[in-house]
Order: sequence, then structure tokens, then C-alpha cells
Amino acid sequence: MSRAPVSDMKGPKRRSDSHAGHGWAGRRMGDEGEEAVARIVVIGGGPAGLLAAATAAGRGHNVLLVEKNDMPGKKLRISGKGRCNLTNNADVEAMLVQVVKNPEFLYSALYTFDNQALMALMEEQGVPVKVERGGRVFPASDKAGDVVGALIRYAKHKGARLMCQSEARSIVTGQGRVRGVILADGRSLACDRVIVATGGKSYPATGSTGDGYRMACQLGHNIIAPVPALTPVEVKEPWVQDLQGLALKNTHLTVYCEGKPIFEDFGEMLFTHYGLSGPMILSASTHMHDVGHRAYSISLDLKPALDEKVLDERVQRDLAKFSRRHFANALGDLLPQKLIAVVVELSGIAPDKPVHQIRRSERLGLVALLKGLTLTPIALRGFKEAIITGGGVDVLEVNPSTMESRKCRGLFFAGEVLDVHAYTGGFNLQIAFSTGYLAGLNT
Repeated sequence: MSRAPVSDMKGPKRRSDSHAGHGWAGRRMGDEGEEAVARIVVIGGGPAGLLAAATAAGRGHNVLLVEKNDMPGKKLRISGKGRCNLTNNADVEAMLVQVVKNPEFLYSALYTFDNQALMALMEEQGVPVKVERGGRVFPASDKAGDVVGALIRYAKHKGARLMCQSEARSIVTGQGRVRGVILADGRSLACDRVIVATGGKSYPATGSTGDGYRMACQLGHNIIAPVPALTPVEVKEPWVQDLQGLALKNTHLTVYCEGKPIFEDFGEMLFTHYGLSGPMILSASTHMHDVGHRAYSISLDLKPALDEKVLDERVQRDLAKFSRRHFANALGDLLPQKLIAVVVELSGIAPDKPVHQIRRSERLGLVALLKGLTLTPIALRGFKEAIITGGGVDVLEVNPSTMESRKCRGLFFAGEVLDVHAYTGGFNLQIAFSTGYLAGLNT
């Protein structure tokens, strides 16, 4: 890696040149374009970066946060459909169970700054929170912007400076430790600590374009191949297009790979024009690898509260109630209207068949269909629709007690750039906050 000269730290000074609109950026040093700016530079203004900057600054350090967007928290503002599911009220041990990749790496982070600490921080910053079904925690206002605003105010109050519309290009090292940061416009920022909190590759329009992976790789870190995670699933069956927009609650899902069950869940899902989405499907997607090359199937139990015997009795009652109708007009008490035509077609029973003529074998086939509606995944949606990124900086090369690199002194990682991720429900944002706090605490 090319190295730029780095001078000793100097005190802060406001810029008066063309970069002043980007925020405080230190003092230009000589002809080499170098600037002495801070002891600590945080790269990335998402939840991990903002809390890392606030925590480090709160300990008396000179901290500069570099964000390439025109404002911090761009991705956070659209999280949870604009509501921001910022954490979950489960205890730490229960939360760790929800971590799909490398949960053991997160023990120190989650115990050092847990969900109770985060909720207390939000309340202190004037953002009351509420708990919804499944323990999901949201701002009481249902506005993600309130969470972003609180984090920015908190970071500034603690003394961190924010420099937006400035993209970090590389990290300068010397003698095995961090020496500075090179920006895309050629400026050099001198520092002796860097916290990389750049996020992953999901929702690239918000600025998450994998910058942190590139910088970590340049410094010798192994990067576990990034893949879309918590992402919708495309399926082969064309009839899903007829169900577009239909949301199902209280549904049981089982994912099979090569005929073996690999994941089960109970909850909500959504049919789309290409396949399946919703919380339960997003969680299932994290267990589906090489879709299109391996044989996967998804089985939906539409009536999980009833076993086959009890469901058959229920179906018999409905058929008796509508015995004078055609089959297609006899399922209104059993299924959502939008689903009826699809179930009728898949059952193999003629839609205009009089209900009183339905044979026992046909009725039992209908019951089996309701207990096991099968779909065939053919692809996962890409980074543009994935909630988070799987893969990232190999956690074996990061100290879990401090978030510091084991390869380069003064280099820290936090948030989605790391090879950790969890199911939906607020767990991934809690990971970002916890690892950001721990990194800021140890710089």
C-alpha cells in the first residue's frame, strides 16, 4: 500500500477553503496536502460509526467522523420501512441465539452495551421507545429520522466532529500501526486510530458499497465473501404473481435442502410478483446458499394451529355448510379471498364441482395442501433489496473484547463490515450499536 507522510497531531482549526462546507477538517500541512485532524478518525456515519464517535469523544479524545453522504444515517433513515426497529427487548443470551453468524464473537460487545443501555440512551436523547410484537423496539414516534437525529446530537454533544461529503479511500499505516486516512479528493488526515464502520453492500444507493472491505483487504485482512442476507426469495411457481401483495400471519414455514429440513419459523410473510418476502422469509434466506445450484423447497403450513385430523373436521364442516355451492365458492371461511383460486387450482378439484360431490380422497388432498403448500426457490434477491450483508471482515482477525484488528494496531471495526449477522427483529442494529460502542470505548 502506498504511504503518505504523516505529521504529529495538531489542535483543531476551522477550514476557510473550498472544503469548509464539508465540516471541520483540520489544518492543511505543507505542500503534500496532508492535514492533522484528530487522534481518532471514524469512517462511516451509520449507527455503529455515530455511537463509536460519540463514545470515543466522550472519553476526551479528538474525534472526526468522515461520511461520504451529505448527511449521516442515510440507511438508518429507511430502516424498518422508515420506522427503525432499533433493537429487541430480549435478554442478551436470547439475543445471541438470534445471531446466525459468529454469535460467540459478540459476547463482549452485547454485554458491554446491551439493549437496555441503548433504550436508555434514546430516552435520554428525547426519543421515547415502544415495544411491539416479538420484542421489536421502535421509536414511539415511528420515525427513523428521530433516531438518526438523536445520534447526531449525541455525537456532537460529546465533542465529535462530523465531516460529510468526504469519502475515505485508504488507510495509511507505518511500523505496524495506523498513521492516517487518505480521502478520495487526495487529502490526507493524520490520526493514530481509525474505526471502520462503513457498513456492507446492501442498499448501495445509501452509500453502502463495500468500501470497508476494500480498505481492510488492503491492510491484509481476510474478507469472507459478501452475500445478500435477509433478502426476499424468488420462486419458480408462476401462480405467486396472482397473490402479489397478500400478507399472511400465523403461518409456519419449513425450508428443505436436498429433501432435509434446515430451517423452521412461525410468523408473517408476504407474496410478491417474483416470490416471497416478509420477516419469516427474510430469516429463512440466511440459511439458503447456492440457490439455483442446490435443490431447495419451502413448505407453508397455512393452518399451523390445527393438526390434519382437526383441520379435516373443520373442512368437513365448511363443505357441509356450503354443500349447495360450487367448490370454488365454498372456501371463503377458510382462506383469504385472494388465495382461494390458487388453492382450488392446486387441489386438482374442478372449481365448478358441486361441494356435495367432493370425494373423501379429494378432501384429504385439500387438507394436505393447506398443511404443506410447497414452493421452489430459484434465486435470492440481490444487494439492492437485502436488509444486511452476510460475510465481511473475518472476525478471527479482530479482538472481540476491543474490536481492534489483530493485524494492525490502531485499526478497529464495527457494525455490518464485520462477518456477523442475525435474524430480523432489531438484532442487527443492536449488533451495530454494541460493536460501535465497544470500538469507541477501546480507542
